[in-house]
Amino acid sequence: MKKLPDDAYAYYLALGPRRSHQAVADHFDVDKKTVTNRAVKEGWRQRIDDHERAERERLERKAAESVEAMNDRHLKVISYIQAKGVEALKSMPLDSAIDAVRAITIAIDKERVIRGEPAQRSTIDIERRIREEHERWEAPAEPAKSEEPTKPEVSEPVQAGDGGNAGEPDAAAQ
Repeated sequence: MKKLPDDAYAYYLALGPRRSHQAVADHFDVDKKTVTNRAVKEGWRQRIDDHERAERERLERKAAESVEAMNDRHLKVISYIQAKGVEALKSMPLDSAIDAVRAITIAIDKERVIRGEPAQRSTIDIERRIREEHERWEAPAEPAKSEEPTKPEVSEPVQAGDGGNAGEPDAAAQ
């Protein structure tokens, strides 16, 4: 039987989601027990967990940096559009300035979204309304009055033609 080489952990790590002690044993032509003993001795499970955690953190940082860079680019474009819109407003008569107003409004909405704010005030109003309703529904119920509720009287069903007097002849039928 062959001896498990020192780089067995590197091979185990490289297997990715398919990794198993049996796969390492098959690759190096050794007993699975040999691989398991080495894995326990060298703490392969903990090392894999540490490696995967570090990789996740690296990817999260990269994604956050990417989003931040994108937001910076968008804010620059939005600032440019806002500046051009203001220039256009200054040079136009009030009745033909609607395109400049629209450009400024759109740019402001986009800037608010990038900065994590609602694009329009109506969104804030909706959020406020939802919070109020949630608080209203979460409020404790008012204590019931000490009176016991009255029970409705149970009457026998009225059949058509008996005028409410079950078993008695109908006056209209006579």
